[in-house]
Amino acid sequence: MTNIKIPRAICLVVGEVLSKRGSHDILNKLFESSGAPGPPPDLAHHSKWKNWLFTAGTDPNVDSLKVLGNVIEEFMDVAPNEYSEEYSDWGTDRKRIISVLEDYGFRYFQGGRVLPHGIKLDEASINDFSNKISVAKPESVEELLSVLVRGLPRAMHPLTHRRKRAQSLSFSSEYDVQDLLHSLLRPWVADIRPEEFTPSYAGSSTRMDFLLPVHKLVIELKFARDRSHGRKLGDELIIDIEHYRRHPECDILWCVVYDPGNFIPNPEGLCGDLEGERAMPDGKLRVKVMVSSM
Repeated sequence: MTNIKIPRAICLVVGEVLSKRGSHDILNKLFESSGAPGPPPDLAHHSKWKNWLFTAGTDPNVDSLKVLGNVIEEFMDVAPNEYSEEYSDWGTDRKRIISVLEDYGFRYFQGGRVLPHGIKLDEASINDFSNKISVAKPESVEELLSVLVRGLPRAMHPLTHRRKRAQSLSFSSEYDVQDLLHSLLRPWVADIRPEEFTPSYAGSSTRMDFLLPVHKLVIELKFARDRSHGRKLGDELIIDIEHYRRHPECDILWCVVYDPGNFIPNPEGLCGDLEGERAMPDGKLRVKVMVSSM
C-alpha cells in the first residue's frame, strides 16, 4: 500500500470545515467508516479532526488519500438546497478545500477521489500509485454488515439531501431504516427473508426483521424513538435474544440500533453487556450489537 503524508494545512482546512457540520459522535462515525486509523484522538472538537486526518497520513497501513476522499465525499458532492441559508457557506467552504488541495498538488474528483496532479482517473498507472479506486470484497457476511451498519448515516445523506425538485426521503421510523438496510444488503446476499416468526418465549413470539438462512444469521434493527425508549432498548433486546436463541436457523444475532438523537445514555455499555455467547440446554447464540447514530 502506498501512503502519502497529508500536509497539515489540508488537515487544518478539512478539520475546520467538518467541525462546523457535525458533533463528536457524527464525525467519529464518519472517520471510522472512512478508514481512519483508531482509536480517535482524545482532543477538543476544533483540533481532533485535523490531527486524526494527519495521523492517517503517517500510518503505513493506511491509504491516506482514500481516507481523505471518503471523509470529504458527502460534503463535496451533496449540495444543500440552493435557496437555504447553508448554501452560501457550503460553497465558500467547498472552495477552501479545493484551493488548499490545489496549493499542495492534489485534485478532488467527484465520488471521493483525491489524486496528485498529473494522475487521471482513466490512466492504468493509477493502480500502481494507490488502491484508491479498487473495491475490496468483504471476506464474510459479518464484515459486510459491519461496513453497512457503520455507513448507514452516510447512505442516508444523499437521500435526505436530494437535488432541486427531487423528492427527499426521510428515515424517521424503524421501518424506514430497515428498508434501507435491506436494499443495501440485496446486491450482496441472495436469500434474505424478512419477518419470520421466532419460537415462543414467556408465552409470546415475535417477528424477526431479517433472516439470512445460508449464514444462520438474524438481523434485528431497533430505532431509538426518544430518551425514554433509549433507556428501555436494552431490556427489549434481552427479550429478543431469548426468542432468537430458540430459533433453529439462528446461530448469530446482529442487534443493530439506530439512535439518531443520541438517546441511549451509554451505547458502549449496552454493547458490552449484551454481546457474546449465550448457551443453554435449549439452544445457543452468538450476539453482536452495533449502535449507529447521526
